[in-house]
Amino acid sequence: MIIPTYKPREYLLECLFSLDRQTMPFPDFEVILVLNGELEPYQSWIEQAIQELKQGFPIIFLKTSLSGVSLARNLALDVARGEYICFVDDDDYISDTYLEDLYSIAKPSIVPLCNPIAFSDNLKIDDNYRITRVYNRLKGFSLLPFYKARKYFSGPCMKLIHKDIIGDRRFDTRFSIGEDSLFMFLISDRFCFVSFSQERAIYYRRVRDGSASTRPRNFREKVKNALRIMRVECLVVIRSPWSYNYYFLLTRLLGAVKTVLYA
Repeated sequence: MIIPTYKPREYLLECLFSLDRQTMPFPDFEVILVLNGELEPYQSWIEQAIQELKQGFPIIFLKTSLSGVSLARNLALDVARGEYICFVDDDDYISDTYLEDLYSIAKPSIVPLCNPIAFSDNLKIDDNYRITRVYNRLKGFSLLPFYKARKYFSGPCMKLIHKDIIGDRRFDTRFSIGEDSLFMFLISDRFCFVSFSQERAIYYRRVRDGSASTRPRNFREKVKNALRIMRVECLVVIRSPWSYNYYFLLTRLLGAVKTVLYA
């Protein structure tokens, strides 16, 4: 499990406590926590929090004064030893059976997807969360082409990814917006299908004002970034034209165009 964190708050404790409650035996998974950016007083606070975990599962705690979620995830990928990779954001948390349920349906070329629930800081559930709607519509299918659940692939969380799918590919640190979806597109050449977990395997996504994903951007920044993402994705396909799903690429490009038009 890979958890990047930047200037962590109490949300990180909720995340760590949810790992402490996993029904999967602790020797069967490792946690890599990466503190990036300003280190103190956060490093000392995290080390104290780790000591308070009841089960005391092993955590690989990495630190870097360089900031960036992509950089942090890449550092963790470089040292990860597990067969599967699971990404969790530090302000989110997971249900007790999350890992066990996803792993039970995982295969090297099939990406298992969870039941996502979005909520705000006041604990209000967002019933209209776009990925929740996808899960509710498709959860009855045991196996589907991955592009039918493409909204799940705007980011690396809410799923297990076999390490061979990722290989030596990494998040592009040149981007601070859209790097998650770019990474997922890059690795989409090594899997074709998805499966859906039981409803109890829940990824709780916290939506809060001021987070990197909800922070407003100016028009020029949005347009410039969308065009750069489109260019990189097209170059990826040009280099390996028979490896990628063109329908998936088209939806990515249309999404970028929509971003430009409605920026």
